[in-house]
Amino acid sequence: MSRRRLLGGGVAALGAAGVGAATGYAIAGNRAEEAVVGSATIPWRGVHQAGIDTVPPQAHSMFVGLNLQDRVGPEELIGILKVWTEDIGRLTTGAPALADTEAELALLPARLTVTVGLGPGVFDAIGLPDRRPSWLAPLPAFEIDRLEPEFTGGDLLIQVCSDDPVTVAHAVRVLIKNVRSLVTIAWTQRGFRRSRGTEESGTTMRNLMGQVDGTVNPTAGGTDFDALVWDDGSEQSWMEHGTSMVLRRIRIEMDTWDELDRPGREESMGRTLDTGAPLTGTSEFDEADFDATDRFGIPVIPPSSHMARARHTRDGERIFRRAYNYDDPPAPGELSNSGLLFASYQRDVLTQFLPIQQRLDEFDALNRWTTPIGSAVFAILPGVVDGGYLGQSLLE
Repeated sequence: MSRRRLLGGGVAALGAAGVGAATGYAIAGNRAEEAVVGSATIPWRGVHQAGIDTVPPQAHSMFVGLNLQDRVGPEELIGILKVWTEDIGRLTTGAPALADTEAELALLPARLTVTVGLGPGVFDAIGLPDRRPSWLAPLPAFEIDRLEPEFTGGDLLIQVCSDDPVTVAHAVRVLIKNVRSLVTIAWTQRGFRRSRGTEESGTTMRNLMGQVDGTVNPTAGGTDFDALVWDDGSEQSWMEHGTSMVLRRIRIEMDTWDELDRPGREESMGRTLDTGAPLTGTSEFDEADFDATDRFGIPVIPPSSHMARARHTRDGERIFRRAYNYDDPPAPGELSNSGLLFASYQRDVLTQFLPIQQRLDEFDALNRWTTPIGSAVFAILPGVVDGGYLGQSLLE
């Protein structure tokens, strides 16, 4: 090869060949890693349903609210739940559901979980109003709410989560089409987080406002988690090992949020944007000092900040949150349609979730940019052990 050819193109050619070879090795390694992600499973059977304390939360979710047809009674509900028990048991292991017409789509579960809940109206429909937990009712009206019917209420819930969106879509279709003669779809809500492998496991998610979201959260499997989340059956014995879920769809006014400078954003939240640390600290998990003031006597963490308003006033008031972003096509003439699917799990909605929400309703600096447009409350059924089915403790 001449010097001219070497300088004019040979080096580039040799470089390209080297890059291609290196890329080939990288692709081969990535393929092996990706295959592990696709084949990963999470056990579904157990005293608790999966999909609540799953760590880390999967990257993709779909929440589907369903309403029962008028003719559905206890026997028909048992039928629905038995079908779902069988189908979920298969899909979460990477096996096609019975009569699965797209069986190939079921082979990569990617940590698929399906979580099933009952809304307040189910208990009247099946003639068991006395078995409805006292906390299972629509939330009271809040001043900040602008609820839209297409995201509110529902008789049944299926929460489907996976690290792969194709798996989520397939599972939802299978679960609904197999009971479609008995239910109608009230709403569907899709959510997402960072893709698996994008950041280290255990990293607190960020919402589309750029903020860390969910720093102060009970640790799944921690010493206080069971007491805060899982029902002990003291009020309704059939609810033992179940929990309650509040799903709030919160629209974020991204266009006006973009107009706010960085200090204004941090004061509204009470945390720094880069690390998520409280304004009185240096790292995300530092204890916030709400009594600290600056040299003028002004609180460092504003009392109106979201962090200050949302903090629990007693230990038993804490909730377990599992949020997902949404970014849907905007309506004609609008620039964005983004927000947060806020899923809260707790033993008792009235004593844990409601006091926090009431404080946020009274005053929260973030209320200027966030608006709840959907709301639903569900009783998450206890888990399924071998030989049983979803809801068996309630219906038999």
